Amino acid sequence: MPTGPMVRERADTRPHRRALRVPPLLLLFLLLPGACTARYQPMAAPDAPPRLTDAAIVAADGYALPLRQWRPRGRGLEAVVLALHGFNDHSNSFAAAGRFLQDRGILIYAYDQRGFGATRGFGVWPGTATLVADLATAVELVARRHPELPLYVMGESMGGAVAMVAAAGGAVGATAAAVLRRRVAGLILVAPAVWGRRAMTAIERVALAAAVRLVPGLKLGPPRGLNIQPSDNLEMLRALGRDPKVIKATRVDAIHGLVDLMDRALAAAPRVGLPALVLYGAREEVLPRTPIRIVLDTLPDQGRTTVVYPDGWHMLLRDRQAEVVLADIAAWLDDPAAPLPSGLDAAARSWP
Repeated sequence: MPTGPMVRERADTRPHRRALRVPPLLLLFLLLPGACTARYQPMAAPDAPPRLTDAAIVAADGYALPLRQWRPRGRGLEAVVLALHGFNDHSNSFAAAGRFLQDRGILIYAYDQRGFGATRGFGVWPGTATLVADLATAVELVARRHPELPLYVMGESMGGAVAMVAAAGGAVGATAAAVLRRRVAGLILVAPAVWGRRAMTAIERVALAAAVRLVPGLKLGPPRGLNIQPSDNLEMLRALGRDPKVIKATRVDAIHGLVDLMDRALAAAPRVGLPALVLYGAREEVLPRTPIRIVLDTLPDQGRTTVVYPDGWHMLLRDRQAEVVLADIAAWLDDPAAPLPSGLDAAARSWP
């Protein structure tokens, strides 16, 4: 699945099979007696205006999204970035990026999305519409706090998918798109998760549909034997394994919800109406190449910069060469039209 914490670290790069091809349908039937019923936690009816505190973004339904900030010290602010973490992860995934960018005059806000990190209902999927609505709320609140500064949204993996759906509009993101296009100067999409059904095999689609119908509450741990490596930073991966705020076993209905989100993100790519910096690693093993190619072929060219890092993996902001990526992000925030320090944006069109 498209996130580091869901997959096991490894040291080689042998070919592998994808997570949703296992377990077989027979195994799903055998595990049925221990399964739970489907659970979701969509946004409730609004009961108060949303608000931004130093510790949380509080949505209109009273749900608190714990917030982290990395604020520049001893210098003026040049830009604000609102960061969205990946699946099963939480806001502290941006700690290294936050420290790097704050030293360059960039203020970073990152919040735990619903069902993740320190939020209520840990591990329970909120739905695409709710994730998108929360982003629109966060954008509006942060923009009001810093009206004089350009605001950017940075989404990693699942967070990138949420940002794409919100920026594209449509049935789910119409209100969010209006907010983002009024308030946001651009998107930073870090290995956005776009492995939707369009890019799955028939076996994968059938297995997922059967699983969510028969065993929606079944929790699946990291798939064994698939040899998927999300990063070359093994010390970081081990730390994620010890982090209690990182989800280790994922409900089937949450996986199903994630695929729904990725479906929408893949379809949304041609309608993303904001300038975008799109980043992938050539060593990407979590996301298949086909949906990545679809995104790179269909995202609007105008205002878009694409970079592929030869030594980059899925978790680009935490890989061993993360400073190369972060330097490009800082340069793009300073001037989206200027060449990037890495020089890798010129060759990205031919990959994969």
